[in-house]
Amino acid sequence: MKVKQRKKRRPTIRRDDTVIVISGKDKGRTGRVVSVDWKRERMLVEGVNIVTRHTKPNPANQQGGLIQTESPVHYSNVQLYNPTLKRGVRVKIQTSDAGVKNRVCAKSGEILG
Repeated sequence: MKVKQRKKRRPTIRRDDTVIVISGKDKGRTGRVVSVDWKRERMLVEGVNIVTRHTKPNPANQQGGLIQTESPVHYSNVQLYNPTLKRGVRVKIQTSDAGVKNRVCAKSGEILG
């Protein structure tokens, strides 16, 4: 049986963008995107999806114990944050007359980052 591959979405969120989490345990939180992995469709957002890891003492970490780190979230759980509307927005890709592609807010038509 052949498995149907779904079409991957065009990357509209980049590093250093401000995003808002729209689902999950951190719903409503905003943060800056630290890194993006479009191969796995995940992104690391500052202060979001914090997990606690139990670590043994090792040469890098003499103390050991509980370490809190950020874990990547799926791109479908975040939206680009529009500071003027103060909420997450959907994004369109619009090409200007000069041939420059811009990310545009689907609601207000305002150019985002």
